[in-house]
Amino acid sequence: MQITALWRYPVKSMLGEPLDGSPVDHGGLAGDRGLALVDELTGKVATAKHPRLWRDLLRYSAVAQDGRVRITSPQGWTRDALDPWVADALAGELGRPVRVAADRPDAASVERPDPDDVLDQGVEAEVDAPSLEIAQGTTGTSFVDHSPVHLITTATLDEIGVEYVRYRPNLVITTPEGTPPYVENTWLGRELHVTAADGTTVMLEVSLPTPRCSVPTLEHGTLPRSPHAVREPMRANRVEVTGFGVLPCAGAYAQVTRGGALHVGDMVTVH
Repeated sequence: MQITALWRYPVKSMLGEPLDGSPVDHGGLAGDRGLALVDELTGKVATAKHPRLWRDLLRYSAVAQDGRVRITSPQGWTRDALDPWVADALAGELGRPVRVAADRPDAASVERPDPDDVLDQGVEAEVDAPSLEIAQGTTGTSFVDHSPVHLITTATLDEIGVEYVRYRPNLVITTPEGTPPYVENTWLGRELHVTAADGTTVMLEVSLPTPRCSVPTLEHGTLPRSPHAVREPMRANRVEVTGFGVLPCAGAYAQVTRGGALHVGDMVTVH
């Protein structure tokens, strides 16, 4: 197996950036989900998981360079994410007061409607949106959903038949022909050894299947909506996610047990 795409998302729920390589440590890829918007009305982290409020975040993009993050708005501006002007501009465009946070609050949480409700009733429906604590599987400080690294295989993507960017993974791993879809389920508790051309190896321990919310079904930049992106895992891959129940999943989360550097083209083996 091989890494064929490597991504980070400097601002939670905004479009990310492809990378050729990245340092990785116990907190994940350098600069991944290091910033997030916080809803000043609720104190919750803003995420497109709650599409009625925040799906337009997927029209913004963010890139990280030289220790700074720059946000580009669909309205045409590009500014440093921590410029005070940006929070006011985002509040005006999104219709809710927000601040740009670089430090994850203790027990930070998001509002996450059940994707069944969103698909059945529509993105504008006022459905129940329970709170979910994020970053429970990391000792890092970023705004990841659970563990510091998120991966998905081409075996799963080919079976579902949608673009990988809808699932917002850090790693896309190309699997050999004949690999069954949702093979990530079988990797739980096992280590992935990711070996670079120079022989150095990063080790990732697969911690959980990735539960799918409604985000993959939404518009991503110029990509249209795709309800199939979640309806298919609902049909074919509802599995037990420790601590969360039986949920539709695609991909997996992983913790970093040996850091180093990841690159497109690195070889991946399961141990």
